[in-house]
This record gives sequence, C-alpha cells and structure tokens, in this order.
Amino acid sequence: MIINKDMLYRFEEQLDPTNLEGSEVPAEIIDFGEISVIFRLVNQPDVVYKRMPIFDNLSSAEAYSVMYFDYCRYLTQAGLTLPESDTCIIEIPGRPVVLFIAQKKIPGDRLCHKLIHTLNPEKSREMIESVISETNKVWSFNDASGPFVKLAIDGQLSNWGYVEDKNGSVIYYIDTSTPLLRLNGEERQNPELLLQSAPGFLRWIIRLFFLDDVMNRYYVPKLVFTDLAANLFKERKAELIPDAIDMINRSLPGGEAGITLKEVEKYYKEDKLIWSLFLAFRKIDRWIKTTLLRKRYEFILPGNIER
Repeated sequence: MIINKDMLYRFEEQLDPTNLEGSEVPAEIIDFGEISVIFRLVNQPDVVYKRMPIFDNLSSAEAYSVMYFDYCRYLTQAGLTLPESDTCIIEIPGRPVVLFIAQKKIPGDRLCHKLIHTLNPEKSREMIESVISETNKVWSFNDASGPFVKLAIDGQLSNWGYVEDKNGSVIYYIDTSTPLLRLNGEERQNPELLLQSAPGFLRWIIRLFFLDDVMNRYYVPKLVFTDLAANLFKERKAELIPDAIDMINRSLPGGEAGITLKEVEKYYKEDKLIWSLFLAFRKIDRWIKTTLLRKRYEFILPGNIER
C-alpha cells in the first residue's frame, strides 16, 4: 500500500482537532474509536486512516507499529482475512508523535453493522453465524499455539466487512489498530498507552477499577460473544438476539456455560452507561484544556455517538 507521507504530514501539521473542516487537506470522518478517529482523505477515497496521537516519542510509536504488524500476521495465521494495510509515523515539533494506520477501505454498505439493516432476517442470521465462525478461528489458534501466543479480538459487527466478488463472499476483520496479544504469557500491549485518551483526572480510577477488565475481556470467548450479542441492541435488532445466543452457545466448547438473554441485557446497559460517561468526561476535559488552559487538545471527538 502506497502512503503519501508528505500529505499526511501537511494534514497533521495543519490539523485543529476541534475543527477538522479547517484543515487545508480535506478529510471526512467515518467513525470514532476510544483512542483513535477513523477518516479518509478526500483525494484518496480508497483508503481509511486511523489517527492515534498517543505517543511521547518516536521509539514508542515505532514499537507500536511493529506490534501492529505482528498482530496482523498472527490473525492471518489464525485464518482471518484482513484488508491491506500499512502504518506511517508523523512527528510535529511540540506535539505528541502520531501513528497513522492506513487500511484499504471496505465499502460502507458492506460493513456488517450496516448490512444487518438491509439483509432479510435469514441472511442476517447467516452473516452473524459467519462472524461467530471467524471469531472462533482465533480461539482455535490460541488453543493450538499453547502458551507461546494468545490473541484477543473484538467481535462486534462494526469490526467486520462482508464483501462479494467474482470468487464469492469474503468476510474481513478490520479492527486491528489496538493489537492485543500475549507472547509466552506476557501482554505486548502497554496498557498506559490506552489511557492517553482518557482525561487526566480519571486515569487513576480507570487504572484501578477498569484497566484489567479492558485488557482481559477480549481474550475470553464468552465475554467477546456476549459483547457481540449485546451489540444487536445498539443496532436496534433485538429480535435477532435469541438466534445469536443460540448460535453462540452451540459454538462454545463443551462443558462451558452458555450466555443468557439476561446477561446480554445487563452487559449492554452497563457498557452503554460506561462509554456514555467516558465520552462526556472527555468533552469536559477538552473544554478545560482548550477554554480554561488555552492548550491544544489532541483527540478528535464525536459530537454525539451512541455505543
């Protein structure tokens, strides 16, 4: 994949995170993550970028890039199909070092959380079953790898693309920008990096009460699948949840207790509350830094985003 580093440098150099439209390099926001924003440059419509301004120095950004490629390589070994991707590091004096992850764009209408609103119920169930099957490839890989390597995965529908071409249907996993993997029992991801987007006054609370859960939940099949089923509430497709639960429970290893509708409902309510509060506090933090302290706020936030 060819990345125009000069164009990205100009984009970052001129970027006002509180006014994306003010940049001389036109960009369009596609979605938001917890530590990144996903956008495309208007003159490069076939590539999406994830901007991650979370690094204090070049070496930490380079180490993250290496970890990113390791994670993608292991996911591919597990049998998942990933879009073509690359990374680019930009240093602007006086600012955090920014890592851009570039990824070949999956058409928006082929993302699974969009397709579920256009497919008929039978096709939607087939798609969900495909996502479950692809996710299970990670658990099979982990079992076969023993202690050497363990992969985590976020199986929400928005992290998958379902593309049809002349060779048939291909399902892509696209949420690779926050690599979580353990080698010989040691977590490669630095959890402190994941805290960079959190308001300073909240970090000790997140570190004390939530960080372990964030770092561990995506390694646990039952929690990953609970999150997938709960995501159907957000997509206003609750009528598909019973079938999704049935498919999930049939795929879990023998002897492992299946998930229940009550657990899925509880998970969704708690998760929605946590992320709604987190976004509200980030907006307060942005206001304090930009208005009271007259400082630059590095993260691009949504006006309103529903979890």
